[in-house]
Amino acid sequence: MSGRQYLKDQLPVILINLLGMLALALFLIASDNTIQTVLFILAVWSVVLVLCLIFFYLSRKKHLNKLLDMTEQLEERYLLPEIMQAPEKADEQVFYQIMKMAEKSMLERIGKVQREQKEYKEYIEQWVHEVKTPITAMKLTCENNRCSFTRELMVELESVDRFTEQALYYARSEHAEKDYSIREISLSDVVHGAIADNKYLLRQNNVTIEVDDIECGIYSDDKWVRFILDQIIRNAVKYHTSHPRLHFFAVKKDNRIILSVEDNGIGIPESDLPRIFEKGFTGQNGRTIHSSTGIGLYLCKRLCDKLGIGIFAVSEGNGTTVSLSFHMNDFVTGVQG
Repeated sequence: MSGRQYLKDQLPVILINLLGMLALALFLIASDNTIQTVLFILAVWSVVLVLCLIFFYLSRKKHLNKLLDMTEQLEERYLLPEIMQAPEKADEQVFYQIMKMAEKSMLERIGKVQREQKEYKEYIEQWVHEVKTPITAMKLTCENNRCSFTRELMVELESVDRFTEQALYYARSEHAEKDYSIREISLSDVVHGAIADNKYLLRQNNVTIEVDDIECGIYSDDKWVRFILDQIIRNAVKYHTSHPRLHFFAVKKDNRIILSVEDNGIGIPESDLPRIFEKGFTGQNGRTIHSSTGIGLYLCKRLCDKLGIGIFAVSEGNGTTVSLSFHMNDFVTGVQG
């Protein structure tokens, strides 16, 4: 609260006091009082008025600043009426009641939205689990009746399976900590598992796979890391060139293990790199490949943040390298809790 604004608010009080001082001065003069006496009384009145204005301004400003500090420290600022003291002034009590009513309305609205989100999330999870049954049955049928047609069908079934998985992980990503289990896992096993998950897609596109010696252990959730690698692999295949190649390698740097997936695809324009993890962003490449949704890498980034994994991408003209950075011997720190 500024002093100028406070004086503007107190203008009626100041005008009333000035009128009172004028009336008193006229009365004293009419009562044959000397000018010195009149001026002395008016000076005392003025000093008292100025001191009162300064006192009430400072006390009011302190009170309002305290409310602002309390509000800034709150994560849910609509809960301010719950921690502030009930005011004593009549006009402030009215505003306090208005804030209480607004808080109640907000809590009711938030509760309704949360219930709707929970019901929708439960429906998505149930739908994904139910739709996986016919997908698995179709996969088994194709496996038992191998021919060129069923091989092509298996690639499409892998895509359907990945899309349903993506929907499930997206629904769970808001509260990922309730679903993952952190333990020591082999980075090599996770990489080979992700490759196996996409074997028909890789085979159909004649992708050459190179996996360096990555026999090292990390602490994370193997299911979620495999899902992240699935998204990276499918992105690399989607934007491939002739003779596509995927190279998996890992290096130790300081207290981290960095797993990289390098492809020789069309690459990512330099102007698009800072935004590839944004939701819905497809960039220049996405305009040429209409199946791009801008969800895959966004979901990878969201899950990596939940798991305490760093993710970044590098592209220099041709090809792209997406890297995952894991803490060494970091069990649960910064991930759960």
